[in-house]
Amino acid sequence: MASPAVEIEVESRVVRVSNPDRVYFPEIGATKLDLVEYYLAVGEGIVNALWERPCMLHRFPKGLAGDKVHQKRLPAGAPPWVETVQLYFPRWKRTADELCVTELASVIWAVQMSTVEFHPWNSRRGATEMPDEWRIDLDPGPAATYDDIREVAHVAHGILDELGAVGYPKTSGSKGLHVYVRIRPDHDHKGVRRAALAFAREVERRVPELVTTTWWKKDRDPASVFVDYNQNARDHTIAAAYSVRGLPDARVSTPVRWDEIDDADPRDFTIRTVPARFAELGDLHHDIDDHVFDIAPLLEWAERDDAEGAAGPSPEQPEE
Repeated sequence: MASPAVEIEVESRVVRVSNPDRVYFPEIGATKLDLVEYYLAVGEGIVNALWERPCMLHRFPKGLAGDKVHQKRLPAGAPPWVETVQLYFPRWKRTADELCVTELASVIWAVQMSTVEFHPWNSRRGATEMPDEWRIDLDPGPAATYDDIREVAHVAHGILDELGAVGYPKTSGSKGLHVYVRIRPDHDHKGVRRAALAFAREVERRVPELVTTTWWKKDRDPASVFVDYNQNARDHTIAAAYSVRGLPDARVSTPVRWDEIDDADPRDFTIRTVPARFAELGDLHHDIDDHVFDIAPLLEWAERDDAEGAAGPSPEQPEE
């Protein structure tokens, strides 16, 4: 039998949560209500990560034991206060209204609708075609270790320092590491992706024994770390800071300090442990908007690479 619904007060809103005792994460026995309580505990952080960004939802209507639904369109039945942004998808030749978080209650309502993961765009609704966030995604190959990720992260950090850019790292919530840089919204997605590729190539030059920018998986060394520049392409999204991941241990994509990189293990950050960390440290990405970087130097690197005949990447993947 379904457990009785509960009403959750979220600031000035009340969100009704049905089936609160449904087990979403069987490995640790975490329920839908546990997920709600987790997002309430990190509310300031998740709202900051999602603020006014188009957001794709990864929903698990039956918990992790059931099917996963990648949902662009806002689920039906949303209360009138849940805000959206309309996007056009050329591949579909149609539009979709995606969730656009402006308050914590919208996050909790999405969890009520079985959302586990939140995947925002790197642009905001006021200028959806002009990203204000550059994302560095360190993706380990099947034979790479997390020590390799750590070493590459330090190299990336050093290059960011040389550029005068402030990077905000977080665990991916899986096996990798992400670094976010706030940028001026002066370029479209293709321009930001081009800059991201130039940066990835520079990381590869510094540690060619560890890093690859080769696009096709079949052509990569399985022991290398792929710096995934394509995460900056239009409609490519990755889990937000403080987003839970759809993994059995309810792992969380968690902001970390640079001085924690050597010791932090992604497996340490779950819905059971992150609330206490957040209560102690607050949102480690809270001031990201205060450090805005101009990607012009990266575009100069891209021009240099073109002039030197650097092998070009494959065409961008089409939008979903």
